[in-house]
Amino acid sequence: MTDPQDLADRVLDGELRLYELDDQADADAAATARRLVIEAETGADLEAVGEYAFPAGQAEPNIENMLGAAQVPMGVVGPLAVDGGAASAAATDAVDDPNGPPEHYLPLATTEGALVASVNRGASVITESGGADARVVENGMTRAPVFRVAGIAEAEQVVEWVDEHEADLREAAESTTSHGELTAVDPYVVGDSVFLRFVYDTKDAMGMNMATIATREAAGLVEDETPADLVALSGNLCSDKKPAAINAVEGRGRTVVADVTIPTELVEERLGTTPAAIEEANTRKNLIGSAKAGALGFNAHAANVVAAAYLATGQDAAQVVEGSNAITTIEDRGDELYASVSLASLEVGTVGGGTNLATQSEALEVLGFGGGGDPPGSNGDALAEVIAAGALAGELSLLAALASRHLSSAHEELGR
Repeated sequence: MTDPQDLADRVLDGELRLYELDDQADADAAATARRLVIEAETGADLEAVGEYAFPAGQAEPNIENMLGAAQVPMGVVGPLAVDGGAASAAATDAVDDPNGPPEHYLPLATTEGALVASVNRGASVITESGGADARVVENGMTRAPVFRVAGIAEAEQVVEWVDEHEADLREAAESTTSHGELTAVDPYVVGDSVFLRFVYDTKDAMGMNMATIATREAAGLVEDETPADLVALSGNLCSDKKPAAINAVEGRGRTVVADVTIPTELVEERLGTTPAAIEEANTRKNLIGSAKAGALGFNAHAANVVAAAYLATGQDAAQVVEGSNAITTIEDRGDELYASVSLASLEVGTVGGGTNLATQSEALEVLGFGGGGDPPGSNGDALAEVIAAGALAGELSLLAALASRHLSSAHEELGR
């Protein structure tokens, strides 16, 4: 067995580079050698970083130059009752309740004190009210290459060809995958630039890589058959990992809505405020305040739950940017409170990416949504629905804390 210290010494002597260690030893020995190098170079103690619960080789598709793992505390919210279009059918491991919808436990990984407690309070009220309804209303991962043309006349030719040959583009794109389906190609013209926004149903995968590879094949056909020259496979009209109105309006990944009605007496008893006060807080904060700020998200902190769920279940954490595209609505209906959260671009999957890592796959097992669903796409839809219901729980709890002026005292009580 190769001695990690010997490997580290070779790196420090300039004989090897950090990335070449994987060619000299197994993944765990290479990671150990890197820690030794970084400790020697920086004086840092990486003992905790080196304590991880999975073979380093398992993470090879997800990381380069691995030296260990970042350990984020994971909590759990629930039980959270969700009547989902997919979640109710897919959650074989959900807590059975003969008197209501299935109850789920949602793992959340975060370093923000009070977050899990707050979301759990909202989840408890939702469940006691009979549960939330949640539905995926749109599904489409996008990739939008940008092409160069001589001018608007050539741009028109490209757009006309695309409109007339969508079936050919579909055949080219789908030749690269056994799962993804091309559902639309939307053209946009800006001067001598033509953007084609390809939209895919990627089933249970988040599907960014799938969409990229498929679009590369289709873009080659566009170049062969039109005057267009490909400049970049991603032209930022997708738009991935950046705030973008197109995602807030058109959606990206899964567009999912969750809502609930809560009896007024339960609002007063469990949330310590009134439906009217929560409605006013939502209107003045989430709607008027967000509009004045020019925000794309009209919500209290939906990204908090999205980020924590992403870290726990192995999603691409950077896509929390799009996950913050959410609108929260509140209505005082007299004898009950109506609350909803609509997430326009929630990009999640249950296969591929970080979902195969040990702790992340265990978190998906808690939900009962790990791996591919039957029918394909159902597990991804179910995960989106439960995350949306969790975001709704977080919105309710925070708005209630603001309406009752208990936000700062709650953090003080929890020592945060």
